[in-house]
Amino acid sequence: QVQLVESGGGLVQAGGSLRLSCAASGGTFSSHAMGWFRQAPGKEREFVAAISRRGGSTDYADSGKGRFTCSRDNAKNTVFLQMNSLNPEDTAVYYCAASAPYYGFSTAPHLYPYWGQGTQVTVSS
Repeated sequence: QVQLVESGGGLVQAGGSLRLSCAASGGTFSSHAMGWFRQAPGKEREFVAAISRRGGSTDYADSGKGRFTCSRDNAKNTVFLQMNSLNPEDTAVYYCAASAPYYGFSTAPHLYPYWGQGTQVTVSS
């Protein structure tokens, strides 16, 4: 069983940057592809970014391409989401998620059985 804890959220002005972290415990971190999702008030949870088990492949939602970078450090059991050029539309609760062991990454939330509690990101205009 994998436990995930996000950190790094907060309040930032438009154009600013934040780096989210997600620390994993339990299980074998390197056996899990990882994803980032977000949910704004009144909206469905949406895909943000994903990274393969070894970090060699990544995928991004169109909204984050060129602004967000997902990376991982398997030695530290941590996945990161660097977010630059933030705008108010990025305001949401951000969640990290882990795939089932040895599954590939996906943009679909229902394919991730393990989730963190989320961290709030608020971008002011």
